[in-house]
Amino acid sequence: MTAIADNINDLSRQILAGNIGAGARAIRWLDDGDPRGADVLSLIFPHTGRAHLIGITGPPGAGKSSLTNTLITEQRRRGRRVGVIAIDPSSPFTGGAILGDRVRMAQHTVDPDVFIRSIGTRGQAGGLSRSSHDACLVLDAMNYDVIFVETVGVGQDEIDVVALAHTTLIIGVPGLGDEVQAVKAGLMEAGDIFVINKADRDGYDDTYRQFELMLHLRAESVSRNEIDKTASAWSPPLLRAVAKRAEGTVEIVDATDAHREYLQNSGHFVKRSSHREREQFICLLREAVVDEIMEGMDEDILNSILRREIDPYTAASHELARWRGNTTS
Repeated sequence: MTAIADNINDLSRQILAGNIGAGARAIRWLDDGDPRGADVLSLIFPHTGRAHLIGITGPPGAGKSSLTNTLITEQRRRGRRVGVIAIDPSSPFTGGAILGDRVRMAQHTVDPDVFIRSIGTRGQAGGLSRSSHDACLVLDAMNYDVIFVETVGVGQDEIDVVALAHTTLIIGVPGLGDEVQAVKAGLMEAGDIFVINKADRDGYDDTYRQFELMLHLRAESVSRNEIDKTASAWSPPLLRAVAKRAEGTVEIVDATDAHREYLQNSGHFVKRSSHREREQFICLLREAVVDEIMEGMDEDILNSILRREIDPYTAASHELARWRGNTTS
């Protein structure tokens, strides 16, 4: 087995050659905030933008991990290399991922053309840690054709996966007692493919009708909104699945393939990739500016707020003006 390089240039070359150990090291650096991770990313970034990123989200208990497992199998059957970023709840003790999703996908760990990485949320709002984006870039550079990003299932914040993925799968399931929860999270407006998993359960027909009605209402809303005319060209399918028996898997992969073709033909594949990089740039810039401001912040102004001598808005404006003065002097 090829030794994993410590040198940034050598490690980057190994990543581009598809070396799993090198990719794992780079992802760990990025997840830990190690500066070497950013150095690697700068070298491999020009070789990214080719992989199809598929987000898989939905409420806890919908069987997302089991369904992802069957989708990996079907993608491999079609000859594609598959990467998986499984967003796990962070351990309250170590801050690391609990690795529950890796257990469910254990059958694929011996396949050299499948790379599965669990990343802890670390309390990040949106169900996605910032390094999820970076990990996808690493796998993209390693020439994985399809990258699944499976979220932890945290309800309202699940919408963040839409900004990361080209194609978003919304997974529902009968019997949760609140079939309209996807609407509450705004996911009905954002999803590209809808799947009702565990379709062998009682209540499937009722759940299907509710989803069908909501998709109909979505289509009517899009048709009335001139801004969204381009989105109306894609009609999100509503599919049935029983992951434990691999039922519906072929149809789901067919649908993701069709959506990728639609994105490429319409020019939206590149647009979604560009939007993703723009959002990451803004996130990193905002974080860097806030850190710099906080580092030089006058502690007296915080105490003044606590004594109610100055309000938070005025204090924030004061600190921003001070920072601007320091950066221009």
